[in-house]
Amino acid sequence: MKNIFKILMVFILPLLLINACRDEADRNWTSPDPSIHLYNTTLSSNTLYPSMDNNAFRLVWDPVAGASGNYTVQFSKTADFKTPITFGTSATNSLTKTIQDLNTSLLQAGYSPYAQTMLYIRVINGTNVSNVISLGVTPYPVSIPVITNPLAGQSVVLDVNTPTETALTIKWNDYDYGTDVNYLVEIAKKGSAAFSELGSVQNVKELVLSHFTLNEAASKLDLPVNVASEVDIRVTAKTESPGGIITKVSDIVTFKVTPYQPAYKDFYLVGGGTAVGWNAGGAQLLKNTQNLAEIYTYLENNGEFRFLGQQDWNPINYSLNTPGIKDAYKFFKTWSSNLTIGGGDENIKFTGDSGMYKITIDQNTKSITVTASPIPTIPAELYLVGSINSWNAGSAFTMDLVGDGVFEYTIAIPDGAEFKFIGQQSWGPLEWANIHSSGNSGFLGPKGDNDNIKFNGGGATYKITANVKLGTYKITPQ
Repeated sequence: MKNIFKILMVFILPLLLINACRDEADRNWTSPDPSIHLYNTTLSSNTLYPSMDNNAFRLVWDPVAGASGNYTVQFSKTADFKTPITFGTSATNSLTKTIQDLNTSLLQAGYSPYAQTMLYIRVINGTNVSNVISLGVTPYPVSIPVITNPLAGQSVVLDVNTPTETALTIKWNDYDYGTDVNYLVEIAKKGSAAFSELGSVQNVKELVLSHFTLNEAASKLDLPVNVASEVDIRVTAKTESPGGIITKVSDIVTFKVTPYQPAYKDFYLVGGGTAVGWNAGGAQLLKNTQNLAEIYTYLENNGEFRFLGQQDWNPINYSLNTPGIKDAYKFFKTWSSNLTIGGGDENIKFTGDSGMYKITIDQNTKSITVTASPIPTIPAELYLVGSINSWNAGSAFTMDLVGDGVFEYTIAIPDGAEFKFIGQQSWGPLEWANIHSSGNSGFLGPKGDNDNIKFNGGGATYKITANVKLGTYKITPQ
């Protein structure tokens, strides 16, 4: 019997050894040994608490001989690290952060503060990868919103060709307050305390921004176009209840945005200190010449005004970029000394004498200047002179006064006609015509800043209207 056992062992042992070697070879082939040894954490509890905020969370691993660059510590919800999250980097063989850092990273990664979830950790350095350690962890809820998108360092490139499409959706985590919660999303240059509003929402945890909206915000921050610049965003939650008002502000997230050069804006003048009054539907369009918007128009002493982006109160308004003005209205970085903030949080006040002025807006520098017109008063009479009467000022046609500074005259106009408006039946100081150069822009310029109005009438009858107070003219077929 003993001899039979010995014989069996002689045959079986080699087979076992061969199979063992095959198993080892297969194991090494499918799952190579880690080249970095990561030690287990010394976390005292898998459930995190706010009282642990300043406690150290430390990871240690064996250094890699000849390692180059930093070690990167990665988190994942799954053992295969299909979607790894970078927790931190280190030039040495350890990484020390606070429990608060760990908790914030877990919340940003979508871990629920109400349930224990597996956390997998590894370290990489080039092609070197550590073993994976894991633990079940329960983050604690924080008392502030946590921004989850954009991620820190993310880059957003804005596109002038798709202004209404979504450029970025800002998202955040927060908790059920049991009452309405208003969220304010703000943006600033990196490191600046001067935040301006991006938008606001109620009872939802995201804000969708179009390319145009985000580009407008970047423009207000004076970010250079076609350059990636770092900006900070934050979210403020505000709730009101019988118990009082609670305001909570998120931590700042810094990301990059590349703005584009927008088409130059339209500016519409409106206000009690102007010739149109507070009539948004009749707001006065300024003449645009690339970056310059300008007009000769009437302004009243201590009158208030502002500019609209359309002949309506919404959505765009422009005012001085100074404390006391609504964030959404802030635009002009510099202004002439005869302008100041108005009585409200929206308007500009004009402090000069009542009369005719030239308003000039430079969109490149975001400056506004108001200078006296060479003709400061509105004429009592106006005459039409030009090729239609052989440029004879003495026989210029008397125009009808139909409103304050508004004159009309109806006449047949041939092709190639040119004309001007004069305030006397002679070539004197009172003269208005097409602003700057000859043409048919519809905007008036005073003597010294005008040239002939040109119009091809084909012999048909037209009503010519000159509104000297508004600084405009029009030619209407009859």
